[in-house]
Parts: sequence; structure tokens; C-alpha cells
Amino acid sequence: MSALASDLAHGLSADEAGRRLAEYGPNAIPEPPRPGWWRRFLAQLINPLIYVLFLAALVTAVLGHWTDTAVILGVILINALLGVVQEGKAERAMEALGRMLTPHAQVLRDGEVRQLEATQLVPGDVVLLQAGDKVPADLRLVRAHQLALDESLLTGESLPVQKGTALVAPEAVVAERSSMSFGGTLVTLGQGTGVVVATGAQTELGRISAMLEHVSPLRTPLLNQLDRMATRLSLVILALAVLAFMIGVGLRGMSWDETFMIAVGMAVAAIPEGLPAALTIALAVGVQRMAKRHAIVRRLPAVEALGSVTTICTDKTGTLTCNRQTAVKVMIAESEYTIEGKGYDPHGRILLGEVPIEADGHADLEALMLAGILCNDATLLREGDEWLVGGDPIEGALLVMARKFGLEPDRVRQDWKRLDEWPFDADTRYMATLTRDGDGEQWLWVKGAPEVILERVRHAPAGMHESLNRLAGEGLRLLALARGRADGHTLNAGMLDGGLEWLGLVGFIDPPRDGVPEAVAACQSAGIRVKMITGDHAVTAAAIARKLGIGDARVMTGDEMARMGEEALARQVRDVDVFARTSPEQKLLILRALQAAGEVVAMTGDGVNDAPSIKGAEVGIAMGKGGSEVAREASVIVLADDNFATLAEAVRVGRGVYDNLRKTILYILPSDMGEALIMLTALVLGVTAPITPVQVLWINMVTTVNLAIALAFERSEQDVMRHPPRPPGTSVLDGAVLWRIPLVGGVMLMGGYGLFHLMLAQGESIEAARTAALNTIVLMECAYLVNARYLHAPVLNLAGLFGNRLVWPLIGGLVLLQLVVTYAPFMNSLLGTVPLDAVVWLWMSLAALGLLLVVELEVRLRGWWGRRASSSG
Repeated sequence: MSALASDLAHGLSADEAGRRLAEYGPNAIPEPPRPGWWRRFLAQLINPLIYVLFLAALVTAVLGHWTDTAVILGVILINALLGVVQEGKAERAMEALGRMLTPHAQVLRDGEVRQLEATQLVPGDVVLLQAGDKVPADLRLVRAHQLALDESLLTGESLPVQKGTALVAPEAVVAERSSMSFGGTLVTLGQGTGVVVATGAQTELGRISAMLEHVSPLRTPLLNQLDRMATRLSLVILALAVLAFMIGVGLRGMSWDETFMIAVGMAVAAIPEGLPAALTIALAVGVQRMAKRHAIVRRLPAVEALGSVTTICTDKTGTLTCNRQTAVKVMIAESEYTIEGKGYDPHGRILLGEVPIEADGHADLEALMLAGILCNDATLLREGDEWLVGGDPIEGALLVMARKFGLEPDRVRQDWKRLDEWPFDADTRYMATLTRDGDGEQWLWVKGAPEVILERVRHAPAGMHESLNRLAGEGLRLLALARGRADGHTLNAGMLDGGLEWLGLVGFIDPPRDGVPEAVAACQSAGIRVKMITGDHAVTAAAIARKLGIGDARVMTGDEMARMGEEALARQVRDVDVFARTSPEQKLLILRALQAAGEVVAMTGDGVNDAPSIKGAEVGIAMGKGGSEVAREASVIVLADDNFATLAEAVRVGRGVYDNLRKTILYILPSDMGEALIMLTALVLGVTAPITPVQVLWINMVTTVNLAIALAFERSEQDVMRHPPRPPGTSVLDGAVLWRIPLVGGVMLMGGYGLFHLMLAQGESIEAARTAALNTIVLMECAYLVNARYLHAPVLNLAGLFGNRLVWPLIGGLVLLQLVVTYAPFMNSLLGTVPLDAVVWLWMSLAALGLLLVVELEVRLRGWWGRRASSSG
């Protein structure tokens, strides 16, 4: 108070508050300027492949090929608009953080309590808090009465935190600063008074806001690989164009203008104009598949990025666990009971050993259940199929336990009239109530910390300290219950002074979600390391990790990390899988250390404290139901059901999408290679181009893209989750598969140019020869679509030929479309085609069949060679 020149009795004066407001600024998180839609649109154009398309559009415009120019620019526009629509929601995490500050606060000014807008608060203001308030700024508490705050969004702590005024060590992490209340957190119980010590950007929320502002979202592996592929492809296309120009001028003695036009036509043929659209379709199909599995994708590339993840860093509370405190153990004397069920659903058995118990014959257990109901202020409600707790989660868990035993809390409370109560207090660490039963007898019921209750009972059961240590070692939160006879109508300290009867211990835990252990095991079998990063206590984190099969016994705490240097931390982070009591900065350090070691990281979380690391990860994943808006806005994927098991399914889909993307690329590039080789061959031989630029665009934009749609719907391979993730630097197309591009391109050259040359040799017109070449390439693409379904497996079998229901309808549709192109007068005028004799269709079909058989033979030979090499090795 002295340092802030404030007065607890009167607060600040209005004049002083105005001066400080001018000095410190409003209590709001500053929002940086956001890029407009046109900047986001231009950002979509920063891609080497797009540069080549622009160059092609420019050259075709200079040459007067306006149809070509319009089509190419249309492709660029459509792809850019798709990107803006998908990513145009922008990063609103800063706005979400600002909205978390409460709009009003009770403030002491000039000796009077006034309700002010939270933005008007300044350091030194005295603020009054009560249950239900959202804390308006960072406060140092100066008074606290039974004050408890929900800080889960900042710390990950699953239970309300008791607050007081006692001094705390300066180096204490946020979760252990019990004398502070932080802006944006919620008062769940009690009252308090605090002095504002930080506002706006200086608050804990403000610090996280600044971290978000300086964390750039990483590009996914696919985007990086496509950039590299586009750059190399651009260089190859430009090199081919230059080569064509040199051949035309130097070898064939053609004019500069004529050669320039042919070189540009070849470049247009080589550019995969349909590739961006085909990839977008494949990603969009993945988005739909993930949505069916409750994973909502906010940015298209994130679909594939999941398939390359090597490490998943996940929050504990609400993601791996139910975020519902559940009573799971009861210790009475030497008897240990196990309670089945999870969360607040009051269905489940109580077991003694392996045997379910009946309520009759267990008076000692019934007494403990009564204590759990009567020394309790919570309520248990049912809304539809969901059970909810009003009040403290631990007290709610006691009511759920009592219902499993067979007691009805509301009826018990009617039969036992409450005369007096002492609410739970952070200093005394117990709660007590005085009740009268229907016979007029008065009973005192007490619950609290075990060590506190042990001091107030007549005698404790033998071995209780050992039991306490064992249960605490299992990560359970322990609560002791006791009772005693009482006289009078009010509580007094003497009633609790050593004369109570020990009833027993109850152990609580936030249990793992259903399906999560299996999902963790599935990720691990897929070569993905799962790491838990939580703000909860180390013992609790270790217990949950053991149940889920995460890591070994080692847990690293935030304190340990704070004492480490960056190099030591980088070494330890890869080996340790469980981190506890971490701050937002430490989560970000863990993330960056993993990324520096070459890991592709998916980061999950739900709280404000998770937002910076979610944004900085290759795949940032937020919770949809229980997550904060800040976390959702920082993410690229939102799990609608908040379940880690959904994430494992999303990884499976992501890996399948990546395989389909590779198939799509491997399908489109050979077609373009074949067209470019046909143009280059014609130039070398000094003959007319077998296909015109408009026909090239028809192939690239109409037939190729539509056929490639079938590959987007391919199902994931059976073993997709049984092999490790691909290394981050791996090319989209490996060497073995890359060989298929020149192979298929070469066969298409022979088929397309061969039919063109055959038609001319038979005295057919140039238009008829070009029509035959055009149809031959399209039919060969239809045949190659069947080959492209598998990367490494043969397709001449039932599954290969008929496993995808879209393949044959699409092929049939394209064949019908080519009949229209060949025989419809309006298409003859548009594409320069003419009708063909039936025998020509037979020749073209044989060329397509030949390509199918050549690729099938190549796949089988490559498989045979691989098996031979592995057996000899």
C-alpha cells in the first residue's frame, strides 16, 4: 500500500486516479492492427508456383491468347479466394483476451465504494471481490475471507485455489501465489479486498497477450515441401522453355517470334495449373472426415500436418482427464473401499476388495456418507442426460459418492436440520456443521485436511500415516471426515478440541477420460511421443501419467526448469514426458526446444495459459467445449468433444490425407510432363505442335482435376498407424516413386505423339491429328488414374480396380465429355477439334491400356526388387 501510495480505508482520490490513468493508460490489453482482407488475399499469392502462373498469364496475354490468360488468372483467383475464406477468420486471440477482463468492478474511491468500468482501474485502486466476480486486474490481496478462485485458465489447476494474505516467496510460480488474484480469473467462494498492482498489458493476461503477439504460427511440413517442390518445378519449366527456345532458333533455324510462341506453349503445358485446386479438394475432403470425428479444422493445411506430427504435447485437465473430481477410494479403519464410475454421474458400485457391497450392514461407511452430505454446501443437479454440481467440485463428488451408496442427499438434509456452521477457511483447513436429527439428538460433522482432523480426534486408526502417504503417492486428493456429539445451538472451539470420532478418509482424482489410454497407446505405436504438460502438482501428474501409460516415473517441475540453462533444458525435454507446475513461458520453452531438436509438434490445451504454445506449434489444437476462446482463436484445429481420443483419430485421418496428396501430385505431374515432352518433341523434329495451348488448358484444368477428385476420397491404408511418422525434411515424392513421373510422361509422349504422327501419315488434317492426340492423352490419364490409387501396390485385382466407388463413374463421365468435345460443333469451334472415325478410338484405347500395363509392370518389378534386396540384406 505504501509503495503504491494508496489507502486501504479510503482508496485513491478521483483526481489521483485520473492522473494515474493518464500515466498508465486504460486497463485493457492493447490490440495490434490486424491485416485487412486484401493483405490476406495478397499473402495467398506468395508462392513460387503462383509466380510461374502469373508469368504464363503475362506471356499468353502478350501473345494474344486471351482465353489462356483468362483461364490461368481464374485459377489464381479461385485458389487465393479459397485461402482467404479458410484463413479469413484471422487471429482474434488478442480480442478474446481483452474480453476476458470484467466490464465493471467494485472500487473504493474517495472513501466510497463505486462501480466503475474495469478499463478505469489504475495501480493503487482498492477493489472489493465477492463470489461470482471476474477479477478485473492483478490484485495483491489485503483481506480474504474464505476466498477461493478458479484459476484454471491461467494455471491448469483443476480445483478452485484458496487465497489468503500471507507472504509468498518472490520466485513462486503463478499457481502458488496464494496472496494474489489475477485478472480474468473467477471468484468461486468468499469475499476479499485487494489493491491493484498491474493493469492492462502488465497483468498476467497482458503478458500472455504479448507472448501471443510475438509468436508466429509455424508453416506446416506440407507447405514447406510444396514450396520447395514448386521452386524446383518452376526452375525445370523455365529451363525447358529456354531449351526449347535454343533448339528452335539454333537447331531448327526458326524465327525468334515463332520459337518464342512454341516455348511459351510448352511452358504452359508443363505448369500444373490444376494442382492447387486438386490439393485443396483433397484437404477439404480431409476436413469433412475430421468433422465427422468431432475435430473441426480452421485451416486447411492443418489436416495434413497432423499426419507428420512426431510429438503431441497435451494438457492434462479436461483433455486427458474428465475435469470432474471423483471420489475413488474410502479408507475406514483397515478397510479400503473402491468406488466405480467417473465424473458426476451417480451410477456405480462400491467394492470392498473385489466384492460389491450393500448399504445394509455397513454402519461405519454410512456414517462417513452422512458426514459427506451434512458437512457440505454443494448441490447435485440433473439437466437432461448430464449431471452437474453447484458449488465446490470436491463437495459435489461427496454427494455423488453418497448416492452410489444409496443415500439421497436432499432427503438426508431434510431429516437433519442444520443449526450452525463454520465454512471452510484457508487458515483452519476444515469445515464444521452442527445438526439435529429427527430424534432431537445433536451431532457435529467435520471434514478437512487429514493432518488437521487427526489432531482433533480421540484416537486415529493404526497405520493411518502410512495409508495417507500411500494414497497421496497415487495422486489422490485426500479429505478426512469426523463426527462428535454436541450440546447447544452454536459451534464453539471446544467441540472440536480432541473429542471427535474418526470416520475415515476419502480419496479424489480427476479420472482419465474413456478411450484415452487406448488413444495414447495408438499414438505411441504410430511412433508419436505423447508428453503431458500441466500446471497441476507433480504427484497428481505422475499418477495420471501412470494410468495412461505416458512416460516413465520421472516428472520435471517448473521450478526445476527455472534452474536449468537453455542447453540443459533442450537435452532434458526430449527424454522427459511429464511436466508439472509449468508457466506459459515454460510451455513455450518446451515447445521451442522440441522444435529445435527437429520434432513436429502438436500442442493441445484449453486455457489462456496454453494459447502462446498452441499458436507456436506446427499443429495447435484447442478444446471446443471447455476451452477458452483465447485458446480456440490461437488454434488451427478444435476438438469439439474435448477428447484426446479424438486427436488420435484425427492423426489417422491426417496420415491418410497426406498419402492421398502424394497420389494426387503423382497423378497430375506425369500428365503435364507428357504434354511438355510432346511439345518439345515437335519442336525438335520441326513439326507443328500436336496440341494447342487451349487444348493443354482443357486437359490440365478440366480432365486432370476432375479425375484427381477420386484420389481425395481414397481410404487410409490399414497400417497407417503402425509405422513411424515421416521425417520432417522428407520430400513429398521419394526417389522410388519420383521415377514414375518420367516413366508415365514418356509413355504418354509415345501414345499422344504416336497417334498424332499416325493420323498425319494417313493424310488426315492437322485438326484431326490434334483431336486424336488430345483424346489419347485424356484416355491415358483415365487409365493412369487406376494405377495412381496405390503408391507401392499393384492394382490389377478386385480391390485395386473397384475399391474406390468414384473412379469408374468419373472415368465414364470424362469419356462422355470427350465425345462431346469431339463431335459437338460448339466444342469443335472452342477447342479446334473435329469428329473422328470409330477405329481411331480403338487405337487410342489401346494406348491407354498400354500405359496401365506398363505402370503395373513397373510397380511389380519395384516390389520384387525391394523384397529381394531386403531378403539378401
